[in-house]
Amino acid sequence: MAKVHATFEAELLATCLSYYDLGIIKAIRHFPAGSRRAPKVIIQAEKGTFLFKRRAPGHDLQTKVAFTHQLQLHLAAQNFPLPHLVGTRNTNNSMLVLDEHIYEMFEFIKGKGYDSSLDATFNSGRILGLYHKLLNGFKSNYSPPPGSYHDAPAIHQAIGKTVSSLPIDSRPPGEELPTTVKQIEEMYAFCSRKVKEIGLPNWPHQIVHGDWHPGNMLFRDRHVVAVIDYDAARVQQRVIDFANGALQFSILGGGDDPMTWPDYVDITRFKRFMLGYDSVNVITKHEMQCVPHLMCEAMIAEGVLPIAATGSFGRIKGYPFLKMITRKINWIQENATALSSVLDD
Repeated sequence: MAKVHATFEAELLATCLSYYDLGIIKAIRHFPAGSRRAPKVIIQAEKGTFLFKRRAPGHDLQTKVAFTHQLQLHLAAQNFPLPHLVGTRNTNNSMLVLDEHIYEMFEFIKGKGYDSSLDATFNSGRILGLYHKLLNGFKSNYSPPPGSYHDAPAIHQAIGKTVSSLPIDSRPPGEELPTTVKQIEEMYAFCSRKVKEIGLPNWPHQIVHGDWHPGNMLFRDRHVVAVIDYDAARVQQRVIDFANGALQFSILGGGDDPMTWPDYVDITRFKRFMLGYDSVNVITKHEMQCVPHLMCEAMIAEGVLPIAATGSFGRIKGYPFLKMITRKINWIQENATALSSVLDD
């Protein structure tokens, strides 16, 4: 069955738009992207092109939305690439609250997806370095969540649930599944312990992005023209953010069968991402030593959470995906020294 995206009722949309000064509206079209529960439209108006959306249930806590808007307004004032929020007509409020729903208006930015080029990879790392630099010392009355994929109780619990979550007819015979899960559990604990030994707990915390991956940015001419999601922003050590970014921009997949995916990451893209970050925000040697271990933690977290909940990773069966994770984390660990030394050349 096709997934249906939420849409606006015409009367409600007209009421909402009356709160904004867009000039004459020329066209409105449904924009079926992102969460299916968050209706969105593109508005072509006299004063420009805009994206209007209603926050999805569960993502509409006013204090948290206000915090993400604070971040975006702070970054926009320093020319960081993002879609600017459009304030309401009379009060210039960055959110519109009607009948317990939250609505947002953004300028619409045209761009393309990540093309895997080295230039786009370098610029993705550079923009994350700039994000951290501009938000270092940022203060807010709102206390964002501190958790991450690193040594998280929820990840430990999810690993323990993966065996029982897989449908019986999709489990391999014998002890293959428990053995694979035990390997993942041991590697997650090992990597968590290694970064603590290197010194992670003693490093300063700041606002980080929390979800730096290609799908959260738009490109033109292989430059990032917009970072478009701030809901996962939290307080952490910055290395937790750029280690996950390095994974997202260097990991290699394939088709629907993860058993055919390569073990290795794209080292050239990995290096370009790290060079991009380092070009505006210098990375320490100890941070680089943590990166391979944090990459393994991030990969495990991203895989086991959906598998523990549903028995699969999207359309992919759970067990082959878990086997793929073990191959990749083993490769990263075997090549940890090389990966942590890419900035030494």
